[in-house]
Amino acid sequence: AEGPAAAAARAAGLSIHPRSVIAATSGRLRIRSARLGRIDGSTVKPGAVVSCDLLLVAGGRTPAVHLFSQSRGKFAFDESLQAFVPGESVQRERSAGACRGRYALADAIEDGYAAGAAAAKATRGGTAPARALAVTAPLLAASERAEPVRHGWLPPRAKAFVDLQNDVTVADLRLATREGFKSIEHVKRYTTAGMATDQGKTSNMNALGIVGEALGKAPAEVGTTTFRMPYTPTGFGTLAGLARGGLYDPMRRTPMHAWARERGAVFEDVGWWKRASYFPRAGEDKERAVARECLAVRRAVGLFDASTLGKIEVVGRDAARFLNWIYVNDFAKLRPGRCRYGIMLREDGVIADDGVIGRLAEDRFHVTTTTGGIAHVLHAMEDYLQTELTGFETWLTPTTEQWAVIAVQGPRARDVLARLVDGIDISAAAMPHMSVREGTIRGVPVRLFRVSFTGELGFEVNVPADYGAAVCQAIWEAGQAFGIAPYGMEALHILRAEKGYIIGGQDTEGITAPDDVGLGWAIGRAKENFLGKRSLDRPQMQSPDRKQLVGLRSEDGKTVLEEGAQIVADPRQRKPMTVLGHVTSSYWSAALDRPIALAMVKGGRGRMGEALWVPLRGSAARVRIESAVFYDPEGARLDG
Repeated sequence: AEGPAAAAARAAGLSIHPRSVIAATSGRLRIRSARLGRIDGSTVKPGAVVSCDLLLVAGGRTPAVHLFSQSRGKFAFDESLQAFVPGESVQRERSAGACRGRYALADAIEDGYAAGAAAAKATRGGTAPARALAVTAPLLAASERAEPVRHGWLPPRAKAFVDLQNDVTVADLRLATREGFKSIEHVKRYTTAGMATDQGKTSNMNALGIVGEALGKAPAEVGTTTFRMPYTPTGFGTLAGLARGGLYDPMRRTPMHAWARERGAVFEDVGWWKRASYFPRAGEDKERAVARECLAVRRAVGLFDASTLGKIEVVGRDAARFLNWIYVNDFAKLRPGRCRYGIMLREDGVIADDGVIGRLAEDRFHVTTTTGGIAHVLHAMEDYLQTELTGFETWLTPTTEQWAVIAVQGPRARDVLARLVDGIDISAAAMPHMSVREGTIRGVPVRLFRVSFTGELGFEVNVPADYGAAVCQAIWEAGQAFGIAPYGMEALHILRAEKGYIIGGQDTEGITAPDDVGLGWAIGRAKENFLGKRSLDRPQMQSPDRKQLVGLRSEDGKTVLEEGAQIVADPRQRKPMTVLGHVTSSYWSAALDRPIALAMVKGGRGRMGEALWVPLRGSAARVRIESAVFYDPEGARLDG
């Protein structure tokens, strides 16, 4: 319609076509032009085509009646506005201002005062006070009152879209009425008109008008649907605009993140966590930095940020019974102060997660999970506790963010911590491997675990997260006399692979059982039951041809195999080749001065010493199967 807004648009150089509609569009794959039509349905003269590459659609100026709709109020159709406004109330509410079509600022304020006065008068009369229903909506200045607009609901073409998000056409609405749907609520559900993210803001009035004309009813007789959230349209910026750049994924940092950054750490993304990958010194590339870090751990002492490990406090009279059911291991006989490596299975007997579990008291355990497994493990525990083990007096508290964890690993680890720890005897006799003690470190409460994921003498220092950076710095300073060095994820992967320690999801797959990776010893066979126990007895779990974890040695002593590479008996066989397994982990070992690799091979433990082949790009590497424990197979270094 003509008015101040149209005049302002013309002044800005825009072309205005009053009382017109889009009759048709043209273009392949994208819009190129639009043909106009008069609002009464007749077409304009030939040539009335507007070139364009974007078509925007507005649903008209309508009051925000959503909250009134939610109160089950009855709408009235305002002929002057050609829109629905609040009518008869069902609950004790009052609508005022723009939400009932009083758009001009002065009218909205006056209407608000009138509603308030009426509510106050009703209160003085002794009735219950009314609840003012305030709805924010754009207001027009008094000089920009909208002129009444009469719509021609049916466009000049039958192929016309009404709801642009759900692709509802005029033909769909007409079909709904021919099928016998008379109620606008039924038409909405039959066609999905008005059910998109804009909740009908760009389509409802057009849909109501078209249905009304098809049924021979006025819009007031057709009525409108009940509005549901969102009350205002949801913009695409809300749905996707925030997921960009640094905001694409949540970013989690450990308490020692700044400490590691100050020491030159190169970070990598592990899930949502930023983790130190390696710590290069001046002139070092990645390979040389990682090799130096590995040798520091093997020869002296290394410091590693392990705070991302999942942690769950399991407390209660039945805590040990509960863990006995969740894990394959036997925790009923675990004494307070000792730890046990725990394996959690799925119901089909496949490894789901693993971690070290320390018993702090008869009724309290500190459970650790893999970094990526915490959510799944906690969810599974809660699920079984609430549905299968309902009689257990056990409570679960996720504590991943509450504890900062500093791993101190290497033959001089005890020497470093002896200068800092109070209240704990950390001698080999008093605190053996796989034990846990509580005390203080420089006055900070500490849970000290004697555990190792490197095969060296090792401790994991758990302190409240707020003290993580300070305690890490104290350990760093105490370790200077012993050649301490920080190490990152790359070095950790090599150190654990040298000992044959698995990483779930890398050295295991969706069918891997404990015995496949040499962990059959951990299963508490005498236990009456545990999660996944019955599945371990299935015949396919006993097959000698199952893939088993083994070590691979490159016969040339220099080829570092590709992770994921396939393993075959003869590289000359025609495709499709018979695959015996695949490489799961592969690194250059600085400690052994040769490449090492872990692999899952069919019947692998029965193939010790056998030569196989790994096809590479344009060649093949001859490998020999050996033990998955490449370094210190006797485990003597765990005691330093």
